[in-house]
Amino acid sequence: MKKRKIIIATRGSKLALWQAEWVKSQLEKNNKDIAVELKKIKTTGDKILDVPLAMVGGKGLFVKEIEDVLLNKKADLAVHSMKDVPTDLPEGLHLSAICKREDPRDAFITSIQNSEFKIKNFKSLPEGAHIGTSSLRRICQLLNKRPDLRITQLRGNLDTRLRKLDEGQFDAIILAAAGVKRLGLETRITEIFPSSMSLPAIGQGAVGIECRVSDEFTNKLLKKLNHKPTSVCVRAERAFLKKLEGGCQVPIGAYARLTMLKGKNSSLVIEGLVGSLDGKTLIKGSRRGKPEDAELLGTKLAEALLLKGAGEILAEVYGKGHATYAGIQP
Repeated sequence: MKKRKIIIATRGSKLALWQAEWVKSQLEKNNKDIAVELKKIKTTGDKILDVPLAMVGGKGLFVKEIEDVLLNKKADLAVHSMKDVPTDLPEGLHLSAICKREDPRDAFITSIQNSEFKIKNFKSLPEGAHIGTSSLRRICQLLNKRPDLRITQLRGNLDTRLRKLDEGQFDAIILAAAGVKRLGLETRITEIFPSSMSLPAIGQGAVGIECRVSDEFTNKLLKKLNHKPTSVCVRAERAFLKKLEGGCQVPIGAYARLTMLKGKNSSLVIEGLVGSLDGKTLIKGSRRGKPEDAELLGTKLAEALLLKGAGEILAEVYGKGHATYAGIQP
């Protein structure tokens, strides 16, 4: 019997391919009558490596070309890192599944010397230490705690970033812990930042699967891959971001998690922040409620931060072209 071919559109980085291969393996394990192929797509975000992403917009830089392939029916589904997915999707496409989340936190990474980390932890960073990251969310939180830090943009795939660190271009770099762990490089992590130190990006650590709304066959295939607890949390975070009208490259962070109440009922807690570009102001808040009210909780938290002045901060960010400020250099 001839197997039905399913095509996954994905970016070509090691991490993107790991995620797509994992989805492929799950689909083929659950459905013996299909054969899954990967279709590698180079996105705008992959092509622009010499400019901070925040300076070229930020919304959809890692997904637009992939979504075009879906809309043109040259692929059946796309696998994304959820932190790269804009809150507004093209008409006709939707997130059919959000897979179980890996560690959503940020990882602090330093070089290794004589089998030991050259710098033991964040607190041990010397005055004026040079940090590599292109995330405005990370930068505003780092500068809030250590305004002396010198932060410059760090782009490229995971191997490239680690190589630049090991060459001595940086004292430390900040990466998403999930990607480092998925690629088997957990031993490179010097320290995991708690969310109180660095609130994660919206959807960080979660993998989303996008497909055409009208494609009943593919939607049915993906149903088993949706992890409901992760989906609930990510939906709350994305509602928070949507209300703030933020993209992927803005100083906005959010982290939602399910906590058990007495008995069997669970509660959804979401924390959020908006930070000024220089790190001097962090506007924070949190909300707790029922998991079924995920989007409402995210929206209400965003409204609360807007009342505290988050709108003025974001207006200033957009007015400055996102990355023109003291603390990050192209």
